[in-house]
Amino acid sequence: MLINQVQPKLIIHGGAGSSLKGKEGVQVVRSSLYKVLEEVYSLLQAGASASAAVVRGCHLLEDDPRFNAGTGSVLQSDGQIRMSASLMDGSTQRFSGVINASRVQHPIDLAEALQKFPDRVLSDYGSAELMRELQVPVYNPLINIRLLEWLQERGENFIKEAAGVVAEKELVDNPVEHTKAGVGTIGVVALDGLGCLAAGTSTGGKGFERIGRVSDSAMPAGNYANLLAAISCTGIGEDIMDECLAARIVVRVTDGLSLVEAFERSFAESQQRQRDLGAIGIDATGALAWGKTSQILLAAYHTGEQMGDTLEWSDDNLTGCIVKGLPG
Repeated sequence: MLINQVQPKLIIHGGAGSSLKGKEGVQVVRSSLYKVLEEVYSLLQAGASASAAVVRGCHLLEDDPRFNAGTGSVLQSDGQIRMSASLMDGSTQRFSGVINASRVQHPIDLAEALQKFPDRVLSDYGSAELMRELQVPVYNPLINIRLLEWLQERGENFIKEAAGVVAEKELVDNPVEHTKAGVGTIGVVALDGLGCLAAGTSTGGKGFERIGRVSDSAMPAGNYANLLAAISCTGIGEDIMDECLAARIVVRVTDGLSLVEAFERSFAESQQRQRDLGAIGIDATGALAWGKTSQILLAAYHTGEQMGDTLEWSDDNLTGCIVKGLPG
């Protein structure tokens, strides 16, 4: 029987943005997130590495058409899907990712493969060549609801700044009227039984953007880890890049702040500059933290003793506090 040295921890997110539509939307998203938590946490209990758990969690979230990553990704202004993803192993402090990859089911797989290469971040053409080299099957991630979104916005000359954060209907291939624009990535952060950390982030972008626009998800600004902390971000990519949010939080933990203190300082700065973003993280002690300046953060966690989520975490009763956490 495997005896873990530390209690594994897991936290995941499915984006940030505007409110979900009522209790039905909350329940559907919660069910999706908890299924991922249960499967991935069981892998950690069985001895999986943090990186392997992160990749598996990203697979499951990329395969869920409700979330804007992999299957269900949004379309850029020219009607094409371009996805980005990255993986960072905290034990090696090694970052890898793909930018604007197309026709692939799991962009995180390309990021994982690049961990073994000297050239570890590839753009669209390089990602396509890597797919051929690895013999990754061509895959169409388009779903009807995202096509309908794009067709509607094309008729209105793309007046929205972003697509809907999540497809909330039980049947995601039916039309749905989205609320105020939100933004979506998926992310997974894990602490394994040996005390190693990893973070992975994957996205279809913000939707309707300029052709070839690059998100933060394949940059250390949006996904970063070392021996002491691991962070995955979500929200407006440009805001995350301007704050260099994931790396900033990790550096602050490395310099001696607790994870919650690092979140609090970083999010106070982000809020002061009117950024629209969110993040999740774990540190080497097993502490969990999450923060947002957006209206909602679609996140859930597993401590080994309990599961919980942030889906009904409302700004209405936060009295200015935008960060929460759990001790290790």
